[in-house]
Amino acid sequence: MPAQDANRFELQIEGMTCASCSGRVEKVLRQVPGVSSATVNLATEKASVQASSTVPIAALLAAVAQAGYQARDAAQGRPASAKRLPAWWPVALSTVLTLPLVAPMLLQLFGIAWMPNGWVQLALATPVQFWLGARFYRAGWGALRVGTGNMDLLVALGTSAAYGLSVYLLLRHTGHGMAHLYFEASAAVITLVLLGKWLEGRAKRQTTDAIRALNALRPATARVLRDGVEAEVPVEQLQVGDLVRVRPGDRVAVDGAIVEGRSHVDESLITGESLPVAKGPGDAVTGGAINAEGLLTVRTTAIGAETTLARIVRMVESAQAGKAPIQRIVDRVSAVFVPVVLALAVLTFAAWAGVTGDWEAALINAVSVLVIACPCALGLATPTAVMAGTGVAARHGILIKDAEALEVAHGVTVVAFDKTGTLTEGKPALAAALPADGVARDELVRLAAALQQASSHPLALAVLGAARAQGLALPHASDAQALPGRGVAGTVHGQSLALGSTRLLHERGVDAGPLAAQAERLEQQGKTISWLLRQDAGSTTVLGLLAFGDTVKPAATQAVARLHALGIRTVMLTGDNHGSAQAVARELGITDVRAEVLPGDKAAVVQQLRAAGEVVAFVGDGLNDGPALAAASCGFAMAGGADVATETAGVTLMRGDPRLVADAIDVSRRTYAKIRQNLGWAFVYNTLGIPLAAFGLLSPVIAGAAMAFSSVSVVANALLLRRWRGAADTQPAAPAEAPRPTTVTA
Repeated sequence: MPAQDANRFELQIEGMTCASCSGRVEKVLRQVPGVSSATVNLATEKASVQASSTVPIAALLAAVAQAGYQARDAAQGRPASAKRLPAWWPVALSTVLTLPLVAPMLLQLFGIAWMPNGWVQLALATPVQFWLGARFYRAGWGALRVGTGNMDLLVALGTSAAYGLSVYLLLRHTGHGMAHLYFEASAAVITLVLLGKWLEGRAKRQTTDAIRALNALRPATARVLRDGVEAEVPVEQLQVGDLVRVRPGDRVAVDGAIVEGRSHVDESLITGESLPVAKGPGDAVTGGAINAEGLLTVRTTAIGAETTLARIVRMVESAQAGKAPIQRIVDRVSAVFVPVVLALAVLTFAAWAGVTGDWEAALINAVSVLVIACPCALGLATPTAVMAGTGVAARHGILIKDAEALEVAHGVTVVAFDKTGTLTEGKPALAAALPADGVARDELVRLAAALQQASSHPLALAVLGAARAQGLALPHASDAQALPGRGVAGTVHGQSLALGSTRLLHERGVDAGPLAAQAERLEQQGKTISWLLRQDAGSTTVLGLLAFGDTVKPAATQAVARLHALGIRTVMLTGDNHGSAQAVARELGITDVRAEVLPGDKAAVVQQLRAAGEVVAFVGDGLNDGPALAAASCGFAMAGGADVATETAGVTLMRGDPRLVADAIDVSRRTYAKIRQNLGWAFVYNTLGIPLAAFGLLSPVIAGAAMAFSSVSVVANALLLRRWRGAADTQPAAPAEAPRPTTVTA
């Protein structure tokens, strides 16, 4: 994603360690004049800022720097670094220096009494404290400068107190034996925190595997055919309309349409489809897919940021960078968390010193409070789960637009389906053509096809296909116009004609005559009926009817059954007649059917369901589904449908498999469960840990280990989502019935 769209900036933030850090960066960015919103994700270490066009990015970078962090334009990529040492070297060196300090505690378990000299302890602990632990001082000082606190401040204060106390005791008891020192506490805490942050960083990188896998699909070059000469050029130089050659085994470099060649194309990493798909002339291919065995020539239809792969990457990045609504609770808590912890540490010190008079114990217990209370786990609980959940969903062909859609989807109680193209194949065939008395069958089909020449509606394509199959010459239709939710009208050979649904027939008050019984019989068989009407002076005449049959998708029955198993009610909304709708509903097991619903009324039905207290998901793919998708609690758009559907929906299903609806809800529920588990662990950890430390039941070393374990455990728990697999991947769809031959009867 570019760092700056029209008014949108993406910043890479460095130096954040806890929820307090991300909250403070958000606060300073929002205070920049002209900024309307700012969201900071601790797990991705990115800030997304919406601002007016007059706001320079330099102002945003300066604001972050003033808060004590480093920021850069995410579009510029990571700057080259001269550092060659691996990321784990501070942890390794700190461990080597700390082991001799903690060894006496370990040896006591075996009855061995050994303690290094106090000056040796000082020599070992000092580089850990002030060199390897310098990051805590820098970040803690940055927080203090702006009057707030963070995890680094707690670690810096706690370890400095233990180190300072040890130096004081060492100097005080010089020549008088060796006092009990606490160098091992300060060094071990820093080592454990460094270890925890390193493990946490490794785990967080795994949550972004989906983005890296998608980016890896982009070929760097393409073989373009210009003036009959094939040349390899960088993909950035391609233009729409270029002819690109794709050899067997190569990745498709662009979105386009095949103009020559046949092959099987593996689109699994894009759509989640497990098997390669047969492709031939006229078929669309997606950049990033793998060509199997044939040589293909593809005409480019989209390049750069407009390709399907680029849009997928943007959508996944947007979902992973956003905040789930539940995160607002964490933000409110973290805003006051560090000041409260500092107050509790002071109170612990004062209480122990006042009651026992042992100020050494008082200081050590206060240090334990500071260390164990670091809110790392709290800040990572939600974003890591969202990143893992959206990532695994993307790998299985489910694109979740944002974290809010992910959270809303888990609570869906009703799924409303559009019928055509969603539950059915959406490719109806002309099953019957019944002319009225005095009208020839071929003339009925010819006039109907003439009206539909400019339409791409599935029923129109079926009529045109039947006319071509019969070799009929189609006359020109003038004044053609769509009748929304009803059909089409126009003038052919001077006749004012209309082709539309039974609703149109009734609205015009036309008697179907002898064809009424035939129409009723066909509707009961699940056929969709269209009537061809002629408007004469003051009267309307029925010229005949056309009946269309559509095929239920093989996976649709499993999809509905799976939703019912999840406790979710299903509803079917369609503009088709009641007979056709009921036939499909009976086959699928849907009991709530709303037929003959106009496109604008679908949204009204969805709103009625929501008003009744339901959390409604609407599933559709057409242009007329846009209002219903927007009205739903969460919209699900079938990829390959209209752009307005995919732009409006919160979830896009990358292949036309309705079982992905249940999979999307399932992964949402599992992700939300991980969020609750992580937040529960983080709150319980601090709720129990702070009192234990305050009452002297936890040493600083144990507190440091517990703090590191809490952060790593939260990220590791979120990573368990990567093992999720949807039912659409593990259960083959029921085989479709053998297609019935299309019949055109008189």
